[in-house]
Amino acid sequence: MEKVLKMEESIYEWVNRYPEVIDIMVELGFDDIAKPGMLQTVGRFMTLSKGIKLKKMDIDTVKLTFQRYGFNVLE
Repeated sequence: MEKVLKMEESIYEWVNRYPEVIDIMVELGFDDIAKPGMLQTVGRFMTLSKGIKLKKMDIDTVKLTFQRYGFNVLE
C-alpha cells in the first residue's frame, strides 16, 4: 500500500496516520516537531509547504527524502 502525504495537510494529520513521519522530519531539520507539545499545537496548522518556506529548504530534497522512506508527497 502506497503511503501518500499531501503538502497542504497538517503535520498533525500526517503523524496520526504515519508516526514515523516525526523521525523523517527531524532528519530533514524540522527539529522543533519532536519537542513536547509542538505536534499538538503548531503541528495542527503547520503544513509541509509552510515549513519548507519557513526554513528556506529545497522542496525536491524534502520530497526525495520522504520517497526514500516509501512516501509519495503530493502537491
